[in-house]
Amino acid sequence: MTSKENNQETIKFFKEHKYFGYEKDKNLFFFNQGELPMMDTEGKILIGEDGLIKLAADGHGGIYEALLKTGMTKKMKEMGVEWVFIGGVDNCLVKMVDPVLMGIAIDKKVTVACKSVVKANPHEKVGVFCRRNGKPNVIEYTEITNEMAEATDEDGELLYGESHILCNLFSVDAIERMGAEPLPYHVAYKKAKYIDKDGNLVVPDTPNAYKFEAFLFDAFSEVDDMAILRVKREEEFAPVKNSDDAGVDCPRTARELYRKFHKID
Repeated sequence: MTSKENNQETIKFFKEHKYFGYEKDKNLFFFNQGELPMMDTEGKILIGEDGLIKLAADGHGGIYEALLKTGMTKKMKEMGVEWVFIGGVDNCLVKMVDPVLMGIAIDKKVTVACKSVVKANPHEKVGVFCRRNGKPNVIEYTEITNEMAEATDEDGELLYGESHILCNLFSVDAIERMGAEPLPYHVAYKKAKYIDKDGNLVVPDTPNAYKFEAFLFDAFSEVDDMAILRVKREEEFAPVKNSDDAGVDCPRTARELYRKFHKID
């Protein structure tokens, strides 16, 4: 899945690398995710450098609708594909095809199976699995209270300690069901170049605009149950969320985890 702004560049990259051994149009397909307008802090829609309304990708939650609208789910069924794994591109230890996770989903007779790691601390900035109104869900760290984040069970483990690490397995039928219903949008504060009312290009140094994103896990309520597999952080979760200056979840720590897992000197 690509965005419109990087679609051609991505396809060119794959072509230059001979599609990494895959057959184009047989094993490899590209499709665009949706976009939504961006607006400034006063609620006015921004104008992009091309003179048109400035658009931004609609978040990883847009993948369900994109797969459905572009005919990808239909193509999957024609090819005999039954399961789809969706993982984060910023996690260099993600296991794209895990027979254990698929086996658990089949054994538990669920259409969605996800992986989790135990939170490093009560206030780690990750979403956590829970049930909301009796349905599977994920609550973001920005939405959980301190009391809930620090609550423990009788064994001393965090009640809300299973982190959602964007390692999710879906049946194709589940994706079609999730893509049929619109998801709520969350607001993200980002830096965005735009053309002001005088026709000047504004290039900000700090966040100046709002974009709207759908989150993949907001569709979890469409299923009655799911399986969650707890895995070891050092084996499957090396995200890049920050710059090296932050010292955590950054390129340096991801490289260290990757090299350690693969025993690279």
